[in-house]
Amino acid sequence: MTKFGIGQAVRRTEDLQLLTGAGQYTADVDWPQQTYAVAVRSPYAHAHILSMDTADAEAAPGVLAVITGAQMRADGVGPMASNIVVTQPDGSKMVDPPRYALAEGKVRHVGDPVAFVVAETLDQARDAAELVMVDYDDLPAVTDTDLADADGAPLVYDDAPNNRCFTWEYGDEATADDGMAKAAHTVRLKLINNRIVVNSMEPRAALAAYEGDAETGRYVLHTPTQGVHSVQRQLAQDVFGVDNSRMRILTGHVGGGFGMKIFLYPEQVCALYAARKLGRPVKWVAERSYDGFTTDKQGRDHVSDIELGLDADYRITGLKITLKAAMGAYISGFQAFIPTMASAKMYSGVYAIPAVFLRVHGLFTNTTPVDAYRGAGRPEAAYLLERLMDKAALDLGVDPVELRMRNYIRPDQMPFPTSTGPTYDSGDFPRLTRIALERADRDGFEARRAEAEARGKLRGMGMAYYIECCGAGPGEQADIRVDEAGRVTLYIGTQDNGQGHQTAYKQIVSDRLGLDLDRITVVQGDTDLVERGGGTGGSRSIPEGGVAVRNAADGVVDKGKIIAAGILEAAPGDIDFADGQFTIVGTDRQVGFEDVARAAHDPSRLPPDTEPGLDVKVRHKAEVQTYPNGCHVCELEIDPDTGDLEIVNYVVVDDFGTVVNPLMLAGQVHGGIGQGLGQSLLEETVYDKETGQLLSGSFMDYCMPRADDIPTIDFSYVDDIPCTTNPLGIKGAGEAGAIGAPPASINAIVDALKNLGIHHIDMPATKHKIWATIQAARERQAAE
Repeated sequence: MTKFGIGQAVRRTEDLQLLTGAGQYTADVDWPQQTYAVAVRSPYAHAHILSMDTADAEAAPGVLAVITGAQMRADGVGPMASNIVVTQPDGSKMVDPPRYALAEGKVRHVGDPVAFVVAETLDQARDAAELVMVDYDDLPAVTDTDLADADGAPLVYDDAPNNRCFTWEYGDEATADDGMAKAAHTVRLKLINNRIVVNSMEPRAALAAYEGDAETGRYVLHTPTQGVHSVQRQLAQDVFGVDNSRMRILTGHVGGGFGMKIFLYPEQVCALYAARKLGRPVKWVAERSYDGFTTDKQGRDHVSDIELGLDADYRITGLKITLKAAMGAYISGFQAFIPTMASAKMYSGVYAIPAVFLRVHGLFTNTTPVDAYRGAGRPEAAYLLERLMDKAALDLGVDPVELRMRNYIRPDQMPFPTSTGPTYDSGDFPRLTRIALERADRDGFEARRAEAEARGKLRGMGMAYYIECCGAGPGEQADIRVDEAGRVTLYIGTQDNGQGHQTAYKQIVSDRLGLDLDRITVVQGDTDLVERGGGTGGSRSIPEGGVAVRNAADGVVDKGKIIAAGILEAAPGDIDFADGQFTIVGTDRQVGFEDVARAAHDPSRLPPDTEPGLDVKVRHKAEVQTYPNGCHVCELEIDPDTGDLEIVNYVVVDDFGTVVNPLMLAGQVHGGIGQGLGQSLLEETVYDKETGQLLSGSFMDYCMPRADDIPTIDFSYVDDIPCTTNPLGIKGAGEAGAIGAPPASINAIVDALKNLGIHHIDMPATKHKIWATIQAARERQAAE
């Protein structure tokens, strides 16, 4: 086994640079003659723009330009196009109003940018931005997703009646209705999946330049992304109408993405336009409250009405879901995809559900646009199903584990074609459940519950079993180049946002070529250096990118065998390769990888008709997705007098197929659980229902999870169920923790409160919400 290869718990090679302050994020980059920009934002959630006076701002010290939407439109700057357009049941397309970088005529959410001020210094730009005088005519706003389609609700767009961007259906309603009609038991639940402000550690930023003349010049943008090629395509083709070759995108280190940095934003467009207009670089860096909270794409915000049918033996007969999904004020990149195609196929979960029908209403609201957030549709599906299973067990008086066991897809049924479309290739859901419950000591839980009750505490245990589809996307290209000293450089189009791509890719190369990690370099984030790429999202970087890397490395070996055969005076078919050595099969005659690389660059040593070098470029696109899955078990205590909650035990057992790096895998799961618990217990995005103002617009009002909110996590995984459809056996892991944690924690809370007659509580289950729920339940019990 290679020392640094697949399966080894190698420490991240990028950490020394990052931890010693040598990392370079966009805000760290400065270019000669750089200027600074500030966006002027709407203080209203919904208003007509009656007029805009920029004269005082333009005359302010150091100001170079005050850019408006009218100027950009006049200069041919186009709208930011939607990447996904949904088709409705009647065949019509969704309402898809164009979004320009700067609002004209009307603003539709607090923070909507209306002007872009550029000055010599940041302070000058800030001062001048306050001098831009905009006359607004305030309009009624709608911010509540559940009420957005009500008759008489304020319209975000006049051509979207009832604020409906689209209605989308999935599954056979008649079959689902038939399943419900046959049910001996029916369980109903209304569920809120709360809105999230992503709050990545690194804020958004853009540093733009324009090189050359107006007709043939080149745009250059340094910005944090989750893949430079998608941003290049959108900016070049959709917005500026130029060839991709005239748009260079650079991304350095990225301090967290979680979906939010996949998309195109107005400030990137404005910075490029301003750089072209001024002939100087323009730098914009988001401020957390002024820019980030109000304009970073947000996550989730679904309201679901659910109906589940079960037969007399508590086996599921059918599932119907009506879902309202907030679009926010504008259509974002993948926004329409998340509550529809991304989540629909996962509504069967790990259960043998014969019929599922989903109806989604995508609704405009006067709020920040919503788009993909860690898991992007799969956490929403898993939360709905796993809360529903616990609610059904509680309503029917059956054990929640037993109810799941009766409905699990069995391992002997694999591959299993689900009623929602996917065919699961592998998995053993009952086994992982048993392992997790044993590690959580479920058998001893009631004794712990009684002991807690004697101390005046309410103790609960909740489990959730998630499955997700991931690991497939637009495809990836791995470009491996080998120099004459045998050092390898990998060029690949995914983008590390803190996951450890550099280390994982190096391990795969090391595994195939037998090289130490310090002889391998990974290059990402430059459209001039990396020819193409699908970007990072959907846990696909290693399942797609890693396979491409493996295949490219194997191509290097194949080329090397031809050259080694010439050196060793043997036939290429007689050459074997292992641990960095090319060997004649059955002999001890061998030549090292470095020597072969040196020969590959020396024409005098090449066999006839052999192409010089060992460079290989390979593309790989996964034909089917992978299905990681696992069981989360959360045990917690609640103080009924204060609502205080403490997680006392958290167990997760996962099936990720083949594991590249167990150490990094644990970090991914721990981080995902932290984000999942943040959503379920703490993070609450609140808009004023009357004015549309964001009331949770800073860390004073929006509670992020802190170290003492996250418990010690008992994490383990099974490694004997490889994915059968992925050449490396990998199932993807980046989003898993964030999928399983919300339902497990909410199920635990409800288990603690069930004796008070409480069968459900919505996220976020904050201290105050828990306390208020308990008080209301006690008052009901007293009245009875």
